Amino acid sequence: MQIPPSFSSGQAGLQSAQTGLTQATVDVASPTPPAQPTQSAETQEARPVENVDKTEALVSAVEAQNQGEAAAEVLETSSETLGTIINIEV
Repeated sequence: MQIPPSFSSGQAGLQSAQTGLTQATVDVASPTPPAQPTQSAETQEARPVENVDKTEALVSAVEAQNQGEAAAEVLETSSETLGTIINIEV
C-alpha cells in the first residue's frame, strides 16, 4: 500500500472542498420551484427532480468549509515538518 505525500493530500483536500463549496452555493442560490398541483405518476416520472433542500445545501457548505480548513492544516503541518527536516544539522 502506497501512502501519498502529505502535500498532495492537502492539495486534493483543498480542491475537493472548493468543489463541494461551489456545488453547495449553487444549490442554495437555485430558485425554489413553485408548488405544482398533484400530477399522475406517469407525468412525475418523466419530469426531472429539481427540488433542492436548502438546509442540506447549507450543511454541505459548512462541511466543505471544515474540509478546507483541515486540508490547510495538513499543508501547514507538512510545510513545518519539511522545514524542520531541512534545518537538522548532522
